[in-house]
Amino acid sequence: MIFGIGCDIADVSRFEKWVSDSNMYGRFFNPNEFPSDSMRLQRKCEHFASRFAAKEAFSKALGTGVRDFSLDEVWVRNTELGKPELVVEGKALEILEKMCGKDACVHVSLSHEKKYAVACVIIEVR
Repeated sequence: MIFGIGCDIADVSRFEKWVSDSNMYGRFFNPNEFPSDSMRLQRKCEHFASRFAAKEAFSKALGTGVRDFSLDEVWVRNTELGKPELVVEGKALEILEKMCGKDACVHVSLSHEKKYAVACVIIEVR
């Protein structure tokens, strides 16, 4: 059964200043999300924008907004085939399990095209 669906869009250009300031993205992103130094500027901006959108989409699917947990507790990793997976840790995981149970499954889809990045998150209760 679907518990919640969240969608968010981010302006990629907003993240240009974040890429040059590690303190800025260090506040919102998990260290596991930091891109390689060799990645092009535009690609880094898309990377951060899509992941930020995923965090916001998660909070919308949960129905709480970003409250009582830190954004770096919700982060995106990729499988060997490149499929994005949303990792939920810390207080965010406690809230998810309290609301949806320990068997909740979180699905994420990311996309970006030049100016915009979008993310969709579905929380499934099994």
